[in-house]
Amino acid sequence: MKLSEIKTHLERLDQISFVLPDGSLVPSHFHVTEVGKVNKHFIDCGGTVRNEEVVNFQLWDSVDYDHRLHPEKLLDIIVLSERVLEIGDHEIEVEYQGSTIGKYGLDIENDAFILTNKATDCLAKEKCGIEVSKSENQLKVVATAANTCTPGGGCC
Repeated sequence: MKLSEIKTHLERLDQISFVLPDGSLVPSHFHVTEVGKVNKHFIDCGGTVRNEEVVNFQLWDSVDYDHRLHPEKLLDIIVLSERVLEIGDHEIEVEYQGSTIGKYGLDIENDAFILTNKATDCLAKEKCGIEVSKSENQLKVVATAANTCTPGGGCC
């Protein structure tokens, strides 16, 4: 979900709820402790330099049971963050504390924000000898002639 989409949803909601991937709810007394812009500048395993930018929300809950974040307050925080941090309309990534800090994507369903699982991926499949099976849409490793990777050979 992009930042513009969450703003649209917040304008019509009476309350905010977040649902974890396992179906459990983030406690209703959560706080959004951070709204930020995260830039990731990296080289993938195929040697391509990449830049990614996401909008980061950090959710936190503690013993403060008397406060609940209302949609208009979160919208105010987002608008301030856009202006001060020069945040663009990027995808939202949500951090939430489980056994460690988890990173989630964001979706909406029945007026609840759904934290979606994220996964790693090889961004240079063609250079690594990996192709996507068109019929099953699963990854298939294509063996090289020697069935090995060599330094500078372009595989992972």
